[in-house]
Amino acid sequence: MARRVLIAVCLAAAASVAAGCGSSDIELAEDDPNHRGAKIFVDRCGGCHTFEAAGTQGSTTDVADREREDGPNFDDRQESVEDVVFAIQNGGFSGAIMPENIVTGEEMRQVAEFVAKYAGKGAGDADDKLGAPGPESIQGE
Repeated sequence: MARRVLIAVCLAAAASVAAGCGSSDIELAEDDPNHRGAKIFVDRCGGCHTFEAAGTQGSTTDVADREREDGPNFDDRQESVEDVVFAIQNGGFSGAIMPENIVTGEEMRQVAEFVAKYAGKGAGDADDKLGAPGPESIQGE
């Protein structure tokens, strides 16, 4: 009986840690026109992308532990609405990992406007150090 209780407690603890892992709170006020885009970003994009404005920590900050699934850190990477729409529709810029059309229609536009407005506000060039391609490097190929 004690073993079952211990297993249940461990599972509950692991679930609570996993639920909070990789995210905090959205930094935008609920009346901000971009708040809905931030919420969608958290739900659909936050697992792979770090973005302080959305409260997500999905990208690695250490080259040594970088994984294939780690998306660009939007705190350090500026984006335009058009580039975000392109990435959403085409599975990123490389098409290798990100699912195509992870959001569509009005939700896609809301995410794109949110990312374009708040991306690039952090200090540093983490993505350049990690080798994450931007649209300019893809277009130049």
